Amino acid sequence: MTKKYDVITFGRSSIDLYSQNIGSSFNDIKGFDAFVGGSPLNIAVGCARLGVKTSLLTAVGNDKVGEFILNFLKTEGVNTQCIPVKNGTRSSAVVLGIEPPDKFPLVYYRDNAADSQVDIDDVDRAKIPDYKVLLINGTAMNIEPSRSATFYAVEVAIKNGLDVVLDLDFRADQWHDYRAFGVTMRAILPKVKIAIGTEEEILAATMQHTTQVTIKDQQISAPEIKGDVDASIERLMSTGIETLIVKRGKEGASIYQQQGSRQDVPGFPVEVLNVLGAGDAFASGFLYGLLQKWDLYKSCRMGNASGAHVVTQRGCANFMPSLDQVQDIIERNGGL
Repeated sequence: MTKKYDVITFGRSSIDLYSQNIGSSFNDIKGFDAFVGGSPLNIAVGCARLGVKTSLLTAVGNDKVGEFILNFLKTEGVNTQCIPVKNGTRSSAVVLGIEPPDKFPLVYYRDNAADSQVDIDDVDRAKIPDYKVLLINGTAMNIEPSRSATFYAVEVAIKNGLDVVLDLDFRADQWHDYRAFGVTMRAILPKVKIAIGTEEEILAATMQHTTQVTIKDQQISAPEIKGDVDASIERLMSTGIETLIVKRGKEGASIYQQQGSRQDVPGFPVEVLNVLGAGDAFASGFLYGLLQKWDLYKSCRMGNASGAHVVTQRGCANFMPSLDQVQDIIERNGGL
């Protein structure tokens, strides 16, 4: 069966307000640049810039922020026909500081978020059988109706022969109890072909932790998550998932498969400005390789190169690389 599109990504979308004062503490920020964000949106834009025929399944409110997001996506060539406008909701927003090398404070505004209202009918209207790959997102499963819609989308995808890829996307403050993240991820993993996550997300998915989320003066403090990463990987692999890819930052990525194998994929050396969005760029490069029918190692190298580009930039979706930019990084560093 010939597929009309390549990839559909499902989950959150937002306007992202990035500090114009790189290196300043959050309290000293004087202005912000307006970009767009949300992991599935970033991945969709990243795929589109690499030449992949991509759609985004999300939702926006009947507001100017929603118009801003839709306009950007259309300009980037991402199909927006799967994005309903949800009256009575708000398009999401994120405010971010940049304090390199390792501090990137961010605040989510997701009360009554439009993208959390994507429902089963929206999934049906998205025509998932028209695609080769469905990418789902952990945060989309934090509340109803988007949780059930995600599980339903996976059922439709499997029935119609799509590869299902899960981006774990752990955001502690988006869950009523962060332990529910682990319960939910372990429920969806047996239905997924490939999962992608950081070491912290792998640990969170197995509920290894030291402290719970706390709220003080309206500021949300995320849990400090520690534990045995190897044991967590083994536990997640025991769910039956075919492939688990662990993102390791500047060290690249590691591929784990059912037969117990581990393959490390080196990254590309660059000077880091902003790590936010790097994992999404990785996913878009990886999906590009998957669609080219490359092996997992080569696909991860493509993902690492895409991520290497984004960490030198000061934003996410707006700075996703073109195919030429990724190829340039690869050629300067010994190829795939």
